[in-house]
Amino acid sequence: MEFRAEARYMRVSPQKARLVLDLIKGRRVEDAINTLTFTNKRVAGTVQKLLRSAVENANYLGQEKGYDVDVDNLFVKRAVANDGPRMKRIRPAPMGRAFRYQRRLAHIEIALAERNAPAEGTATVVGEEAAPASKKKSARGRTAGKPRTQAKKKAAAKKK
Repeated sequence: MEFRAEARYMRVSPQKARLVLDLIKGRRVEDAINTLTFTNKRVAGTVQKLLRSAVENANYLGQEKGYDVDVDNLFVKRAVANDGPRMKRIRPAPMGRAFRYQRRLAHIEIALAERNAPAEGTATVVGEEAAPASKKKSARGRTAGKPRTQAKKKAAAKKK
């Protein structure tokens, strides 16, 4: 299941927001919050607030709606900063002219998901049964994956 939070019309350029969002993509929520706490960008506080909101959305659905959610097992599945509308502004220029510029806005979206942890009590056995067939020796004593010429060279070296 996916839990999301969205902040629209944020007064930051989407390019600058993506710099911070790329730091937390794919990380566990706890690691992402620690990263955002020590990130020296202005938008990091906003992204951290949004991340906490997504965690609370997951917590709410877990308690109120009856979904089975382990909040400690959440990770940042998707973190996106899309373009919002642009504000057109004018800056005074020399000799009575005016230069136009645009103030960019961003729509920031964070989606969390639960990592599939292996069920408790199950163990994977690694042994001869689990070994791939290509590694087993054939009846002639050579490895099945090696080319014939290498096997012949080894046999000739042993005879000498």
